[in-house]
Amino acid sequence: MFTFLLFIIFYLPFQVALSPSAGVDLASGRVLIIILFLWWLAESLRQKKIIFRPKVTSGLLLAFLFLSSLSLVFSERSDWSLRKLFFLFSIVPIYFIAQAIINTEKKQEKIIKILVYSSFGTAVVGIFQFIAQFIVGREKIYQFWADYIVVLFLGKSFSEAVLENPSWLVNVAGVTYLRATAFFPDPHMLSFFLGMTVPLAIGLFCISKERRPLHLVMALAIILADFLTFSRGGYLGLFIGALFLLVIFFRKISRRYQIAVTFITSLVVMACFIPSPISTRFQSSFDLKEGSNKGRLKTWSQSVEVIEQNPLGGVGLGNYPLEIKASADYREPIYSHNAYLDIAAETGIFNALIWMLFLLATTIGLYRSNNKFLIFASASIVIFSVHSLVETGIYSVTVFPIFLIIASLNNE
Repeated sequence: MFTFLLFIIFYLPFQVALSPSAGVDLASGRVLIIILFLWWLAESLRQKKIIFRPKVTSGLLLAFLFLSSLSLVFSERSDWSLRKLFFLFSIVPIYFIAQAIINTEKKQEKIIKILVYSSFGTAVVGIFQFIAQFIVGREKIYQFWADYIVVLFLGKSFSEAVLENPSWLVNVAGVTYLRATAFFPDPHMLSFFLGMTVPLAIGLFCISKERRPLHLVMALAIILADFLTFSRGGYLGLFIGALFLLVIFFRKISRRYQIAVTFITSLVVMACFIPSPISTRFQSSFDLKEGSNKGRLKTWSQSVEVIEQNPLGGVGLGNYPLEIKASADYREPIYSHNAYLDIAAETGIFNALIWMLFLLATTIGLYRSNNKFLIFASASIVIFSVHSLVETGIYSVTVFPIFLIIASLNNE
C-alpha cells in the first residue's frame, strides 16, 4: 500500500484526464486516490482495526469538511455545491491514509524524495516549454500545447474552458513571454506545486548524504521553473518562504546546513531584486496602479461585500460566481483570487478561520518535529499559505492532494 501511495504522489503532476462521458472530465489521480482509500478501508476491516490518529489538525480538517457540506443549505445551485463537495471528499481521504501509512521517519523521507523527484521532472518540462519559444517561436509552442498537451492532461471540456480564458502569456517591460505551465492548466497552479517542493528539495540537498550534486541541481531547477511561471503569488510565497528558512528556524540546523540554506535562499531573494524580467514581474506586485492589481483589488472588494452579506453560512460552496454574475457558467473562472476570501464567501467566516487554524497548527507541528526533513516541510506550508493570499489552490487536482500529503507528515 505504501508503494502505491508513492506511485500516486509521483504520478499526480503527470496525471492524464479520463472522459467517462461527453462533457465530463475526470482526473485519473482522483480515481487512484479513491482506489487507495477503498484498499485501505478493506485492509482495515480485514484486520478489524481502522488506524486513525486523533490530532488537532485532523479535527480541524474534519470541521472544515463539515462546514463546507453544511453550506449546501445556503446554495442557490446545490448541484454546483455537490460537485465541489465530491471533489473535496474524493481528495481529503489521502490525508488520513497518509497519516496511517507514513508511520516512520524512513517512510517520511521516502515521501519527500518522491515529491522532489516528481517536482524535478515537472520542472524540466516547464523549463523546456519556456525555452522552446525562443527556438521554434512562441506561437508554435503555444499552439502545440493547446492542440496536443492540455487535452490529454486536462480533458476536452476543461481544456476548452482553460483556452477560453488563458493566462499562459505575460508581458514584462514590453516583451511577451510564454509562461511555464508544464501539464497544469495555468502557471499559478504549477507555481503552487513547485513552491511547496522547493523547501523539500533544499532539505534533501542539505540533509541527504548521497547524490548531493544531483539534489542541488534538482533544487535549482525547481526554483528556476517556479520563476518561469511569472506567478507573482508564487514569487511572494518563495520570498516569504526564503525568509522563513533563514530567520524562523535557522538555529535548528547545523552550521553546514546553515551555509547551504543561506546560499540557496539568498539566490531566491536576489532574483527578486536583481534587474531582470523576473524581478520586474515581482516588483510589479506592489504597483497598485498596474492593471491586474487594480482588478484584483476590485475582486477582493466584491468578495468582502459578499461576505458581509452572508457572514455565517456563506452563499454555498461553489456558488460565489453567481453572486458576481447571475448568468455565470460552472467552469467560468470567477473567484476571489484569495483562498481565504473564497472560503469565507462560500462557506462562512468561521470556516475560513478553521482553515487558517489548520494551516497554522500544521506549520507549528512540522516545525517542532525532531525530523529535520519535516522542519523544511513547515516552510512548504508557509509558501502555500502565503501564495493562497492571491490565488486559490485547494480545488486543484494536483496542488490540493500534494499539500495534504505534506501536511499529513505532521506528527502532532
